[in-house]
Amino acid sequence: MKKYLAGMLCAGMVISAFGSAAAAEETESFGFDGLAKEDTFVVGFDAEYPPYGYMDDNGDYTGFDLELAEAVCEIEGWELVKTPIDWDSKDMELNSGNIDCIWNGFTMDGREDSYTFSVPYIDNSQVICVADDSGISALSDLEGKIVGVQADSAALTLLDEGGDQEDLGASFGELQQFADYNTAFAELQAGSLDAVAIDIGVAQYQIKGREGYSILSETLNSEKYAVGFKKGNEELAEIINDDLAILYDDGTFTELAEKYEVADMVCLGESLGFELGDGFETEEETEAE
Repeated sequence: MKKYLAGMLCAGMVISAFGSAAAAEETESFGFDGLAKEDTFVVGFDAEYPPYGYMDDNGDYTGFDLELAEAVCEIEGWELVKTPIDWDSKDMELNSGNIDCIWNGFTMDGREDSYTFSVPYIDNSQVICVADDSGISALSDLEGKIVGVQADSAALTLLDEGGDQEDLGASFGELQQFADYNTAFAELQAGSLDAVAIDIGVAQYQIKGREGYSILSETLNSEKYAVGFKKGNEELAEIINDDLAILYDDGTFTELAEKYEVADMVCLGESLGFELGDGFETEEETEAE
């Protein structure tokens, strides 16, 4: 596996947000959109999506994905710019060049034609979270119930018209959309919702330390998380893939996964095609062989 060095981002391939049109055309000819600003890596994320991205008790943005992005920046010598975004505006932020990628528990399944993705690194499932005293123990019990979901989320796509769980969604009394899952879960606690359709990692985080809530054993689907780039930005995706391989091989990825309690959902090693400790070859080493 080859490591693409940060030096690949030469002046003819990296464009400042204020770069000239001529430079932009030259970069486009290489098929590389570059970074939003030279030597910075601007990550768009949902600031209320723990454990992947959120604000901690000190008022700092952190999370599994953001710490991974920070580790990538240390390898490349980039400055990480953490940019909270409205999730339903993520396409506009990415396509306008305001951010370099969407890195925040971003489901790749069904979106392959709209983005260029990194290798998948987390196996995820969409699940239903309910209060223990709700009387809901199976998906069939949701008929006529009020269910909450985040706007423009993978769960909404599943349950909405044309989704794989369209029939289930149609059986609900109402499917309410919220800007973020913190708000949706607050409504569940208040009794305004009967259930929340949510990513399993986020659900586990929300119910941790709270008594009286559980996750139904039946899942809505299984999917994978990856880093999303503007369609066609293969060059930047390859750089991130190589850096993820380094972080997996040196144990950093696993340490972070354990820290944020998502270790049982990791699929990065399988995606990369090697096991932890197999060793990582630089481009120079590969050529020498």
